Amino acid sequence: MSDIGAIIPVISGKGGVGKSTVAVNLAISLARTGAKVALIDSDFYGPSIPTLMGGGQVVPDHEERLIPPMKYGIKYISLGFFLQNPDDAVIWRGPMFNKALHQMFEDVNWGAVDYMIIDMPPGTGDAQISLTQMVKLSGAVVVTTPQEVALADVRKSINMLRKVNVDILGIVENMSGLPLPDGTLMPVFGQGGGERTAKEFGVPLLAQLPIDIAIREGGDQGTPIAAGNSPIATKFHHLAEKIVAIVAERNAGQQQLKIVN
Repeated sequence: MSDIGAIIPVISGKGGVGKSTVAVNLAISLARTGAKVALIDSDFYGPSIPTLMGGGQVVPDHEERLIPPMKYGIKYISLGFFLQNPDDAVIWRGPMFNKALHQMFEDVNWGAVDYMIIDMPPGTGDAQISLTQMVKLSGAVVVTTPQEVALADVRKSINMLRKVNVDILGIVENMSGLPLPDGTLMPVFGQGGGERTAKEFGVPLLAQLPIDIAIREGGDQGTPIAAGNSPIATKFHHLAEKIVAIVAERNAGQQQLKIVN
């Protein structure tokens, strides 16, 4: 395996909460701190990274390992690059998924990486279990909306991660409100759900991201919002800074524990 530092899955209990959008913009924001960043699209049943990143091309190196495309400061790969038709359905059982995920680590020439962000499929199935058995994770970022139907599934995801000994770096509440002309937020999907869940599980609330048409437009056009300098981009940059600080603190604590032992 390449020289990989912190491996951070971005997960959600259900689809449609903006998990992939958060993963892409978090990865780009981490790269803007000066870190070497990689992004794996392991949502094999709905690979959206090629769209969000504006495409990409994978080529083999002299050792027949894959060289991933690089854009906005991050290297990235997705099963979507290997589908003849982007609208083809991926109909796989667990073992095929596990093999493909393993290849994304072993058969790709990542080089040195400080942070590897993994866009996970939603839920608590084979993908999550396989990843925890395959590599040592630095901790997961959990994405939700304030809506109770999303939070109910998030609680299941957090409990699953804790059962397999994966730390929770924190919760990102996406679509936390629609900004109105008077400066207030319309709570389209409810209010305060992310904060309540973070307190319930004793983990940080890392960010509250409003509904912003520029996020959608950037994703559709393959120009993620975090690559710019808008106010919403700044929110993603602050999210990245928190992740860097949390990972560094935990690494320091683990190193201190080794010294004491």
